[in-house]
Parts: sequence; structure tokens; C-alpha cells
Amino acid sequence: MYLKIKRALDFTLSLVALVALSPVMGILALIVKLTSPGPVLFTQKRVGIHKRYFTIYKFRTMRTDAPKDKATHLLKNAKSYITPVGRFLRKSSLDELPQLVNIIRGDMAIVGPRPALYNQYDLIAERDKYGANDVLPGLTGLAQVDGRDELPIKEKAKRDGYYCQNISFALDVKLIARTFLSVIRFKGVVEGAREDKR
Repeated sequence: MYLKIKRALDFTLSLVALVALSPVMGILALIVKLTSPGPVLFTQKRVGIHKRYFTIYKFRTMRTDAPKDKATHLLKNAKSYITPVGRFLRKSSLDELPQLVNIIRGDMAIVGPRPALYNQYDLIAERDKYGANDVLPGLTGLAQVDGRDELPIKEKAKRDGYYCQNISFALDVKLIARTFLSVIRFKGVVEGAREDKR
């Protein structure tokens, strides 16, 4: 029952947020455009519900010659690709704001497992063990607030599975509140490869 209400809430809240934040997003788009060559938006093939692919939207935070289909935390020289403005956008998570459009379109939810890259086969396989590929991916989620890029893949998948097995309005509200705290504290953002990611 809540899943039907959840979709309606996601749509309504994201539409309101998109309208309210449109001036901010317009300013960010202009800054991205003026400070580095390339498009304002970055698009990427991600895994959605039931492992169907969709195109995710973000403000571009890296140079156009950066590897497009590799998770940033796996790049050995990630920082060299990130633009000066991109550093701020990534740490503040403001680069994720265009995903409000993904939520309105039905590609994503506000809360759910973060959408994996289409070629993150190890993460996708781990999520299969917990049924975490069978819900809409989210703008934020339990793995995000529990460590984000710092978590090994198996731990991410376990947390994604816990969320999927315990979806509720109360849990969503709790995770949204924890997300704001994490964003304010710049927690869990790792730029570049780490040896313990698997």
C-alpha cells in the first residue's frame, strides 16, 4: 500500500522542489557553463527497477575527457578530472539536483538504493541477493547515509536489501533527515580509488 502512496509523494514533492529550486538550478547551470568547456548536464546509463536501464541526469562536475562509464571512486586520478566548481557541487551534493526530473519521470524515487552504473556488475549481483534491484533506485538511501562511497560493495548491498525489506513512511522520513545531516557535514564522499572497495 505504501509503495503506491510513496510514488505519489515522490512525484508531488519532487515537482514542488523542482519549481522552488529552479532559480538555484539556473544559477548553478550558468556557473557550470561559464567555468569549464562542455555541456551543463552530465548523463549516464544507470540500472533502474528490475534492472531496466535509464538515463540519469547530473550537473557536470568533471572535464569532458573524464572516463564516462567508470564510478568516480574507482578512478586512480579522479581529482585531476574534477573541475573547481565540480568539487563544491559534489561535496554539497548539489550536482544531484537534476535527478528531480528522473523522479518526476518515474525512473527514481526520493529514497531507495542509489542507481548503479550499468557495468557495476558486482554491485548489481550483490543486490540481487536481497531483492534490491526490484525497487526504484533513489536520490538517497540507507547506504548513502551509512557511509556512501566509503562502504564496500557487500555492505552497500546489505543496507540496500534492509531498506527494500523494510520500506515505510517512517523509514523514508528518517533517511531524508539523515541525508540533510550528511550533506551538511560532507560525509562519505570519496574521490578516487580505494583498495578496500570490494
